[in-house]
Amino acid sequence: MGLSTDIPPTLPQSFYRRSALIVARECIGKFLVSRVGGTTTVGRIVETEAYRGPDDAAAHSYRGRRTPRTEVMFGPAGYAYVFVLYGMHHAFNVVTARRGKPEAVLIRAIQPIEGVPVMARRRRLPVGHRSLADGPGKLCQALGITKEHYGADLTQGIITITDGPRAPVVASSRVGIDYAGEWANKPWRFAERGSVFVSKVRSTSV
Repeated sequence: MGLSTDIPPTLPQSFYRRSALIVARECIGKFLVSRVGGTTTVGRIVETEAYRGPDDAAAHSYRGRRTPRTEVMFGPAGYAYVFVLYGMHHAFNVVTARRGKPEAVLIRAIQPIEGVPVMARRRRLPVGHRSLADGPGKLCQALGITKEHYGADLTQGIITITDGPRAPVVASSRVGIDYAGEWANKPWRFAERGSVFVSKVRSTSV
């Protein structure tokens, strides 16, 4: 499937100016487009997680924590929040909700669609390998996303999210946040039902 000559409309800021829970679910099936290095790579979003800001013990902005790292989360919506995961890997998030309410959606996995040879080269894996982008760090490496793209406007520029067909969605608890106590059990991880490209297949509820 090729999109470079017929990329769907870029999502407007109004798409992101809603609760992270809504945006996280509705991102499934949309296309994440990267033009990093002048090369277009595209992935269909198949897995996300919602982080609900000050009320959510798993969020970087829990209790209104405002630091140079979290500043972009405080708005406006529709910008990229990129941070380093485990000191090694980048994680790409989209800022959501209204200004001053620091919510975000982590894009956890994509289905490679276009520029797959470039993704494979960046990941040092064979073209067609199923694990090209089935995790936050993997997809950032595949698409060339780094901390340089912190604060990028996702409605224009080199990283955008475009419209795409709706997909059947399942929900489960988020991954790797045991430190968050009862918040770790919130069913705020969303994935395309039946996709082989998700990072961990453990979705149980609709």
